[in-house]
Order: sequence, then structure tokens, then C-alpha cells
Amino acid sequence: MSEQVNSVDFGPMTQVMDFLMELDKLKRVERRTRLIGNSRHENSAEHSWHLAVAAMSLAPFFEGGTDVQRVVQMALLHDVVEIDAGDVMVYDLAAREAISHQEVAAADRLFGLLPAALQQRFRALWDEYEAGESVDARFANMLDRALPIIQNLHNQGQSWKENGIRLEQVLARNVALAEQWPALWNHLQGHLIEAQRKGWLQ
Repeated sequence: MSEQVNSVDFGPMTQVMDFLMELDKLKRVERRTRLIGNSRHENSAEHSWHLAVAAMSLAPFFEGGTDVQRVVQMALLHDVVEIDAGDVMVYDLAAREAISHQEVAAADRLFGLLPAALQQRFRALWDEYEAGESVDARFANMLDRALPIIQNLHNQGQSWKENGIRLEQVLARNVALAEQWPALWNHLQGHLIEAQRKGWLQ
């Protein structure tokens, strides 16, 4: 768990301010993907913003139909638990399984900082994203898988090469994307095969 942030009195808004200052710690959580140009690793707050904008921008191309506002909210909240649990690469299945209980505990703690109504609303969005059963949650999850692929395609496969990722791993982790958004997947699959040919994927 991260260190305690001092509370400052904002009257009835104090709990929300405490939550917002706790979320500032998400900017410190490094991901495996570097910024385009390889200058530094992106952080989870940047990823969440990027995912939210991707949802707004790509929703018109998703034939399944979705409530963009709800997807954007999920995108902004989905990784806040990494403040306590840290980031785990999508292809490290054992590590992802191992931290699942830590992420739930982090959600309890972080959303518990909020007033009751906001706590319930934000936690419900996080739970919905994690369950991945609604159309909105599936769309958000698909984008969360697709965005790092797209970034790697524009960054000479940086995180794939650094972590020894194989084409089979990427294909296996994106079966749902292939089934539910074939228009996007058809493009991605062709680029992935080309990426392997270039040596960006094993």
C-alpha cells in the first residue's frame, strides 16, 4: 500500500479531495510500454487518459453499439487499483492471477475514501469493467488490449522486444477482440504478422 496523503479541509468536499490526491499516485506507476520515440515508459495515469480518448474516438467504428460516456468513465477508473497492486503485463498470466485479490483490496480502500454515493457509483463501474460482461465493459476491455498493440506497432515493437513476447501470446490474449470486433482485428492481425516478420515479435 502507498504512503498516506495528508488531508486538507475542504468542508463537504474533503473526502473527494482526499480521493483525488490519492489518485495522483497513479502517475508514478510505470507500465512496460514506452512513449512513442522510446524516451520513457508511460505511466498508468497516462494510459487511462489515452484509453478514455480512444473510447471517444473509436466508438463510431464499433458495430456493437456502446454508451461512450460510461466507457470513458470505466477507462478512467479501471487501473486506479495499480496504486496499491502495481502494473502487471497482460501476457504474464500467473502474475495477473496472483494479484487479483490485491486489486480487489485496493478497490475497497481507494473507493472507500469517497462519500457513499460516489463510492457505490465508482465501484460499480470498476466491478462492471472487471466482470467484462456488459457491452460497455467488453468495449473498454477490447480497447485496453488493443491500445498497447497499436502503440507497439508505432514504436517498432518496443515492449514486445524488451519482454520477449511471441506472436502466439498476442493472438491468444485477443481472441475476444477478434470475435467481437473483427473490423479492427482484421487490421491488427495483418500488422501483427508483419511485425513478426520484422522481428518485433518472436
